Amino acid sequence: MAGPARYDGFVPGRHLIDAYGAGGFRFGEMSHKGSLLMLPSGVRAWSAVDRQPWIASQFTDVFAEAGDIELLLLGTGVDLRPLPEALRWRFRELKIGLELMTTPPAARTYNILLAEGRKVAAALISVD
Repeated sequence: MAGPARYDGFVPGRHLIDAYGAGGFRFGEMSHKGSLLMLPSGVRAWSAVDRQPWIASQFTDVFAEAGDIELLLLGTGVDLRPLPEALRWRFRELKIGLELMTTPPAARTYNILLAEGRKVAAALISVD
């Protein structure tokens, strides 16, 4: 059976994460090297990398879907890294709850909350 259609770094639909590590993720009978945004509209390739400074433009796609997201799980890579306060306020203004954790527990938590039908999204930095 073929996996979901893919459109230039975007796979429509909600997908559980089947595996993570080795610099990427498996989901929806597909694999991706690099970081991902798991959004209500679908899965997007994400340019964020481990230990890179956080900037608001990294979250443009998340902000665009704010009305459909109650909680964003931010998988910060190998190490837990806080967001700047100004960026935290942007999430508050959009009424998006934010939970930061390293990527492995963020991926596992995303699967649980998605299976429960919650309005969850995840921004996951790939890990080796």
